[in-house]
Amino acid sequence: MDQKTDATHIVLFDGVCSFCDQSVHFVLDRDRRGRFAFAALQSDVGSELAARHGIRGVTSMVLIEGDRAYTESTAALRVARRLDGAWPLLYGLIVVPKRLRDAAYRAFAQRRYQWFGQLNACRVPTPETRGRFLDAVVAKS
Repeated sequence: MDQKTDATHIVLFDGVCSFCDQSVHFVLDRDRRGRFAFAALQSDVGSELAARHGIRGVTSMVLIEGDRAYTESTAALRVARRLDGAWPLLYGLIVVPKRLRDAAYRAFAQRRYQWFGQLNACRVPTPETRGRFLDAVVAKS
């Protein structure tokens, strides 16, 4: 079943980062309502959306909700807030000063390739999840 999305939140991710790829699948498995759509930052769709929202130089993750774009720890926490299960409890960390949260996020992001490796190319979505990836939806049109 090709799951076409009416997602209201778009996650832009590093398509060659192994950890980021695993994170996308983590979100897919915990987003049964289909709120999130995805696009690699390296794709035409991802780079166009990032530019439209004034995002430059971000290499890990961006969350777009309506007219607003969030990066770093705020993006990750806002994603967690909408997942199934106990994951929304992580949103409580939003009370930690952004400067500290983002410093920890950047420290992890700078080491993610070293710790988790890189992919040779963006993973092709499965038929079940293809409609959740904006790159795949555009490619089919």
